[in-house]
Amino acid sequence: MLFKISDLLSPEAVTAINKTLTQAEFVDGKLTAGWHAKLVKHNQQLKADHEQAIEIKQQIKTALQQHPLFQAAVRPKAIHSILLSRYDVGMSYGTHIDNALMGNTTHWRSDVSFTVFLSEPETYGGGELVIENADDERDYKLAAGSALLYPSTALHRVEPVTKGVRLVAVGWVQSYIREAHKRELLFDLETVKRRQFAQTGKSPEFDLLTKSIANLLRLWAE
Repeated sequence: MLFKISDLLSPEAVTAINKTLTQAEFVDGKLTAGWHAKLVKHNQQLKADHEQAIEIKQQIKTALQQHPLFQAAVRPKAIHSILLSRYDVGMSYGTHIDNALMGNTTHWRSDVSFTVFLSEPETYGGGELVIENADDERDYKLAAGSALLYPSTALHRVEPVTKGVRLVAVGWVQSYIREAHKRELLFDLETVKRRQFAQTGKSPEFDLLTKSIANLLRLWAE
């Protein structure tokens, strides 16, 4: 399941993050790529242990944790491995798949990937995030402060930047629900439950939906 969150970060938060990143020192993005991804990864990243990087990553993590759509659709167990990336003119990230396991001491599974867009789309050329499907592909270039969440199992790429600077945060989620089709089923049921409550309040039908969701979580959660 792929979906957008258009209001993850406020305009004020985006402005403050961009001001910090404009003054920060970035390093070669290949340092955090797998051996085969290094061949196609051409960007820069803020050092993971940089004090300001830690603060920004926590800000993004908190915004995701507090967003109801993210909670309902992803069922996050851990939000991890957030990177702050910069693409100057000529930089890109060719077709690749995200590592299944990430982390140094603790290894987290990547079930859901996300990109938080930090640059307004009109300020840079190219730089589209392209998600490949079995029979087609779609490109995304969202407004600053928006996030795109997509399956970590999908091949994807970032097209070359032709002008300006593309700033993004990327990260991954290990879900309590490993299988994507089960997460989607729970999301659909949760959506129906909320609409049922809005229409009829705490009715017998609402209680049955609540019971079914809770029992499916007991059955599937890891």
